[in-house]
Amino acid sequence: MNLSIVTGASRGLGLALTQQLLAAGQRVLAISRQAPALIVPDGAELLSWQMDLADAAPAATRLEQWLAAQEPAALQSATLINNAGVISRLAPLAEIDAADLANAIRVGLEAPLLLSAAFLRATAAWRVPRRLLFISSGLGRRGMAGSASYCAAKAGLDNLARALALEEAQRPHGARVVSLAPGVIATDMQVQLRNADPLLFSDRAAFVALHEQGQLDTPAQAAAKVLRVLARPDFGAEPVADVRSLA
Repeated sequence: MNLSIVTGASRGLGLALTQQLLAAGQRVLAISRQAPALIVPDGAELLSWQMDLADAAPAATRLEQWLAAQEPAALQSATLINNAGVISRLAPLAEIDAADLANAIRVGLEAPLLLSAAFLRATAAWRVPRRLLFISSGLGRRGMAGSASYCAAKAGLDNLARALALEEAQRPHGARVVSLAPGVIATDMQVQLRNADPLLFSDRAAFVALHEQGQLDTPAQAAAKVLRVLARPDFGAEPVADVRSLA
């Protein structure tokens, strides 16, 4: 059986990924503040941890201990999908309070860093294929006024993937690592972007236009594209990628 670990699994892209992984008969560990409301099909397995990744250290410790207790010989592969992310209030950086900014960076960058370290440590001796996927964004590769913390977190994921790919390439059975922009998806985050104050968030009109022109993927469509990339035999050949050029 394939094992997949998905963060932010209770809604949006994370929920769709979890649902499709279960439909494929996988064993899925879902880490999110709320348990994903899903029916588990025969032959699949869902384990849900309700944890807040704004405080990621306990989740990383628990993940490392849990993985160390698994039997890799019973698995065909192991994958960690770092999907969870939040945006702070959409406004210039100086106008956002410190707690809001800290939460965005903790969930969007610190949690993937700690969880990835735990995953790589606990599975270092495993001989099954291991994959590490970060759900990034085009905004990790270009700036956007009014969303500095989100841009910073996603840019951090991209460079984290580059560094980890170099490290894992030096190991005999290293994990394959990719930071993937998943395209533009109809999620709660898009609603936040469209409803932002245009005086504080100058790109609001662009996101309204994407919605009105029907250019948003549903979470299910985006999840299918992400999983096609994850299943590619050349996954990891480029540590920073965009689903629109691969799926």
